[in-house]
Amino acid sequence: MALQLARGSQRHRSATHRLLPASIKAFPISKPCYGVFIARRYSAESEQETPQGRYWAKIPRWQDSSVDTFLSHKWQMSNSIHTLPGLTDLMRSVLPEIIPPQRPLRGRQSEYPGVSTPDDFIRSFEVAAQQAPMAFRLSPHILSVINWTDPLNDPVRRQFIPLESTINVTHPAAKLDPLHEVDNSPVRGVIHRYPNKALFMATSICPVYCRFCFRSYAVGTETNSVKKMRFLPLMKQWEPKFQYIENTPSLHDIVISGGDTYLLEPEQIVYLGNRLLNIPHIKRFRFATKGLGVSPSRLIDRNDSWIDTVIELSQKGRKMGKEVCVHTHINNKQETSWITRLGTQRLYEEGVIVRNQSVLLNGVNNSFDQLSELVHTLSDMHVEPYYVYQGDIVRGAEDLRTPLSDSHELEHQIRDQTAGFLIPRFVYDVPGPAGKRPTLSAQNYNRHLGVADFTAPRLQGHHVKYWDPLWSLSEDAQKEVQSHFADQSSDQASNQEAAAA
Repeated sequence: MALQLARGSQRHRSATHRLLPASIKAFPISKPCYGVFIARRYSAESEQETPQGRYWAKIPRWQDSSVDTFLSHKWQMSNSIHTLPGLTDLMRSVLPEIIPPQRPLRGRQSEYPGVSTPDDFIRSFEVAAQQAPMAFRLSPHILSVINWTDPLNDPVRRQFIPLESTINVTHPAAKLDPLHEVDNSPVRGVIHRYPNKALFMATSICPVYCRFCFRSYAVGTETNSVKKMRFLPLMKQWEPKFQYIENTPSLHDIVISGGDTYLLEPEQIVYLGNRLLNIPHIKRFRFATKGLGVSPSRLIDRNDSWIDTVIELSQKGRKMGKEVCVHTHINNKQETSWITRLGTQRLYEEGVIVRNQSVLLNGVNNSFDQLSELVHTLSDMHVEPYYVYQGDIVRGAEDLRTPLSDSHELEHQIRDQTAGFLIPRFVYDVPGPAGKRPTLSAQNYNRHLGVADFTAPRLQGHHVKYWDPLWSLSEDAQKEVQSHFADQSSDQASNQEAAAA
């Protein structure tokens, strides 16, 4: 029986439950301690907590929304904005008459020349949105934590709302699938790049869409520039993936991702979790979700059982000697609120391991102050600051990518700021079978041309090059890089002609 998540809204749980096979209904969802948790925390902290309180009230259309309303996951999803007119309409209601200029990043001039009024800002957004490989979808939470009085400098806006930028020049090495995931998919929707670990694509939908997504070939709705390879949450699509995992005993570790598992129904989470727990050779798996950072209300929504389901699977896994955890993605402290803290506290009290995987992003977290603040914020919420990824070379987000030297410098600076087990690992996810390598392991780093080599035992002596964004290079170096790739393309064309002759 097929299960499909309705686009733009959550199907009513009782209706979904009627569609479920008996094998799923056998795993009931309960709320053993949810009422106690809410009674202890919600009434005391939700309305009165400072400094954020009803932080969504600065958005005119939500200024009268109660805490109960804002905490509803169903309300969050139904009020998310995913159309150009919808977002421009909201912008007109929140942008100041005069928009403050951008503060120079790394001593450079503003990347948004001529943007000083709401009309300028909206025109810049409309041009960028038409060219972007990622669609946009923004939750009320994310729209509410953006500092609309200073939007050009806001680290949350930079991640989700594109503007026409002088430094967003696509690098000639950019690809839609920079990690070569499609080439490493023995079954459609299973990415098997490591000997004992694979990724299970459960869906291609997210509560919000990041501009810098390395899976823009599949995630989100289609755009003017990208036709997507979609993965819907359908049983008939999941079954071949489970069969591959069940028939591959070398696999011990599964990442359930997409897309985002946050938009799966609790019954679907139950089914996925129990199928994996019942495979003898699977020892651990994790639910990958950005939900904790972009729409945390689901974690404390009285009428939603997503978090209860994850908790019960984690506890069941512990009794079986298996690890079930959550991997999330928060890049800047500003993305969090008191709702995030309540949700992560709930997970901590129930013994669920939560790890965070950040991406190093220009103007978002690539300064010592920004990254240090993020590490301490995550640690205080009992979320392990696990990874800081070097940005992948994707189309349409070069203004966000940072040079490799930023990662090197920040790792040195962060290392003496906190306990060793709370220091994140700074890594580059090398395409293909090499996997995550420490950014400090880069070889032959030429800072003039912004290129370095990475290698790994499974590459058998071969090297993979990482290229810094063009904006971080001098004008002469940019010309040299462009010339290098032009020559490379010419050589490839000549070789193809010779082979065809």
